[in-house]
Amino acid sequence: MTMRPIRIIGDPVLRTPSEPVTSFDAELRALVQDLMDTLLGAPGRAGVAAPQIGVNAQVFVYDADGHRGHLVNPTLELSDERQDDDEGCLSIPGLYFPTQRAMHATARGFDQHGQPLTISGSGFLARALQHETDHLHGRLYVDTLRGDTRRRALREIRAGRFDSPSRGR
Repeated sequence: MTMRPIRIIGDPVLRTPSEPVTSFDAELRALVQDLMDTLLGAPGRAGVAAPQIGVNAQVFVYDADGHRGHLVNPTLELSDERQDDDEGCLSIPGLYFPTQRAMHATARGFDQHGQPLTISGSGFLARALQHETDHLHGRLYVDTLRGDTRRRALREIRAGRFDSPSRGR
């Protein structure tokens, strides 16, 4: 089992759009396994994207609403219906803010062997698919926040009011 450290906000890899995967080989399968080990290695995790462990590749794993898996080179189709709920991120530990997302999402991409894969979900699964896909485009959930909520989130991040491992929390 290889549980990899999670990169924390401020690390440039989190703001860099990931490269599409072009080789569905043993290296990709090892990355998927490391991502899954990192996801399942601590309780309460819903997903981990490759940039969160320092890898510039369009790959993520998820474990949400009884669905567990991975997706390579995802694209999303989103419903117009919206949901509003608190959202957090392993890369901004300990901070949660109300975040609007599509209620339903369909993600299309590939599995680790290059076979086409489609995942559809509502509620929390849809939120997780959107959150992890955002990571692959260099976006964090706080980028979607608006108004007073965004200002509060940015203030708390600038002040270091999150549970950063480097702060000894």
